[in-house]
Amino acid sequence: MPGTLLDQHAAALRLFGERVRAVADGRWGAPTPCTEWTVRDLVNHVTGEQLWVPPLLTEGRTVEEVGDGLSGDLLGRDPAGAWERAAAAARAAFGAPGALERTVRLSYGPTGAAAYCAELTADCVVHAWDLARAVGADDRLPDGLVEFALKEVMPYADGLAASGMYDAPLEVADGADAQTRLLALVGRRG
Repeated sequence: MPGTLLDQHAAALRLFGERVRAVADGRWGAPTPCTEWTVRDLVNHVTGEQLWVPPLLTEGRTVEEVGDGLSGDLLGRDPAGAWERAAAAARAAFGAPGALERTVRLSYGPTGAAAYCAELTADCVVHAWDLARAVGADDRLPDGLVEFALKEVMPYADGLAASGMYDAPLEVADGADAQTRLLALVGRRG
């Protein structure tokens, strides 16, 4: 896998940001492959994930301490601007000296910050595909990010489906490319 974890995270944020900027004004209410979410809901979700990073990582707060302060509409009238600010804050928090060696207290327990960053990176890659599909943009994902996300998701793909966060993994043909395998792990047909 080329690049460091921080490089992969930054690349995933850029990719998602490109997709956000490709959303035409009339497409924010469009459905996505995440069947319960519109385009706006999806972008709000991924924006929220990035906004959780500073309080959990930099401030050392717990999920309970943050509470519902990061729920609801986080995009306001400028979804692309809200995304950019959230992405920059997450990038800065993960990039701070020693940040990836810390432990964060997530809803499912204490987790190494590097594992948290990897999880968010993989999620951002998958949701970039969802967003591209929803708005009719190019849904081909960069090979390096696909390989990174595939390695990240493989060990816990079944658990994702059990959590209700993703659909059950799908069967793929022998010899399927990495993007098809990644998407199938999270219940999507490429």
